[in-house]
Amino acid sequence: MQLNPKHIVFRLVALLLGSTSLPLQAHNPLQSDGATFWAALVAVLLLALFWLFYVVGSIKRPPQRWRALLFHSSCVLCAIAVIGPLDELAETSASAHMIQHMLFMVVITPMWALSMPLAQFAAASGHWGRLVWQPLLKLTAFPLSLAYLHAAMVWFWHTPRFYVLALEHPWWHLVEHFCFIFSAVILWWAVLNCSERSRSWALLALLFTLMHTGFLGALLTFADTLLYYPEHQLADQQLAGLLMWVPGGLPYLLAAAWLGYRWLTGRAVNTDPTL
Repeated sequence: MQLNPKHIVFRLVALLLGSTSLPLQAHNPLQSDGATFWAALVAVLLLALFWLFYVVGSIKRPPQRWRALLFHSSCVLCAIAVIGPLDELAETSASAHMIQHMLFMVVITPMWALSMPLAQFAAASGHWGRLVWQPLLKLTAFPLSLAYLHAAMVWFWHTPRFYVLALEHPWWHLVEHFCFIFSAVILWWAVLNCSERSRSWALLALLFTLMHTGFLGALLTFADTLLYYPEHQLADQQLAGLLMWVPGGLPYLLAAAWLGYRWLTGRAVNTDPTL
């Protein structure tokens, strides 16, 4: 079965409507039993703790309103992606699974990077928090290396063996999400908060990421056989590739255009002086 434009539009609209529905309107992982429930509970508790630290830090050190809005919106999106109906759809639909991945890698994590929440985390956690992220901040001086790390995570979890492993085992699914979020957020932080010294490397990192994710998306789009689950539909797998290839590449293009504009106009990228 091959893709056709009407099928693409219909399925994409259906997935987006499903992913934005309230979790209580459909089955979600917290309504499951066994490992699925516990893995979902751990994910929710980690997100809640992360969010709570920001709220406490915001009381002590209020952020700019637009940055706070970005952070809270991204946390809501993350909750929807983790425990909303999209997570259940991802078990049987490659395109739903891809939407979940794209939310983590090109929507939620750049929103976190742009919100620059470390000042609030520092206010909430004090010296101990700095011990956690200061080593990571040193890594952000090397955006191209972080792009390689993120590429390794993307390709590792999109090989058939580990893709199926994540689908069939809830704890491995949680590990997969963590790998995507962690590698993506430090990459986006390195790119969007780069120094003048690392700006050219940040542009190269964006170009490299755009190229390898686009190549993976093209492989899935033009594949004439199922690469993962025999229960999946070929058209659904092709739609997943198209989602990674086209909409998934737009954030990288926009970020590159923004960096290039600031470079040409001689404007420095804003960084948080408290970090």
